[in-house]
Amino acid sequence: MQLFDAQGKRLYLNAEERCAFSAAAAKADRPVRTFCAVLHDSGCRISEALALTPERVDLTGKAIVLESLKKRRRGVYRAVPVPPGLLDQLDLVHGVREAQRRGKGHADRLLWSWARNTAWRRVKTVLDAAGIADGPHRCPKGLRHGYGIHAIASGVPLNMLSKWMGHASLEVTAIYANALGAEEQGIAARMWNHDIGQA
Repeated sequence: MQLFDAQGKRLYLNAEERCAFSAAAAKADRPVRTFCAVLHDSGCRISEALALTPERVDLTGKAIVLESLKKRRRGVYRAVPVPPGLLDQLDLVHGVREAQRRGKGHADRLLWSWARNTAWRRVKTVLDAAGIADGPHRCPKGLRHGYGIHAIASGVPLNMLSKWMGHASLEVTAIYANALGAEEQGIAARMWNHDIGQA
């Protein structure tokens, strides 16, 4: 897994593009808005978001429980902490609390009944509305990579991010620590300032 393609173009959304994506998603229809918010706030894959049910929205634990669909076997789950605002949105739009209260048949229904290609198109429409420049980063996978970089820049430990993203190993997660971002620029600036001070 890489963060740049063979032509050196980045494959992830930067902080500014992630903000623009969130702003554009806030203007979309409610189901599209919640779907985009889950992708943005959890770094999950489209197929993992589509498998989400009310029973896997942990309102008390402030997390969503995702099945890691890239594993070799089914039934591998991970809890990913998400902002309280996202949980409120999921409850408001998809009736999560009520579905959980009513139990089987309600709590195990999918939050979005879309096919994967439909979900992909809807996310792509939001990416376009956000005014994100054309390139290999303007796709749902670019959003996932952007989440990983944002988490590292925010000080999330690699082992925790690896768990949240459902990676098989820390080596896969470590690519996010290699991205040229604000944190790396800050370290370089301190180094340059130190050199100037000694001159």
